Amino acid sequence: MVQQQRAVRTRQALIRSAAEAFERYGYVQAKLAEISARAGVSVGALHFHFENKAAVASSVESTAALRLRRAAWNAQRPEMNAVQRLTATSYALADQLRRDVVCRAGLKLSGETPREGGLDLRQEWQDFVQKVVAEASDEDLLIERVEQRGMADVIVAATTGFELLSRQDPAGVSPSLLTNFWRLLLPRVPQP
Repeated sequence: MVQQQRAVRTRQALIRSAAEAFERYGYVQAKLAEISARAGVSVGALHFHFENKAAVASSVESTAALRLRRAAWNAQRPEMNAVQRLTATSYALADQLRRDVVCRAGLKLSGETPREGGLDLRQEWQDFVQKVVAEASDEDLLIERVEQRGMADVIVAATTGFELLSRQDPAGVSPSLLTNFWRLLLPRVPQP
């Protein structure tokens, strides 16, 4: 049991260390020796948990995806309309990007050179936004002349840009930045 708990802690430390390396250097430039050293384990211990750098990157991406999906799920409430769910989810995801290096690195990895088995977290976000904007239209929450696809594209472009800003300065993607974005966009949406 103790050995199993230690293995879980070591794996988590390696994922965090890898996320820091991938965020700083990118996938290609990140070195396994540095990842293991920053996690406080040998390269052999790293290889016990991960076959190669692609497996480490895949674990960072899947951990980020799990955390981002959980944050999105927890932000939504049954009584919310589609616009409220979309804005609440955007704040939850921005908070994750501000606080969690694994989430930032996972998004960065999913946008870098495609690797076999890599996730496309931006596509997941785009699919979610398109779905919720369509629901907002069905709920008569959009002004008639607002085209759903165009609105979804603007939201995805802006929020993806916020994610890119978070790479330079995680604190730079503040709630006030997101609030200003929604204040600019929401006049295009009738208030419920």
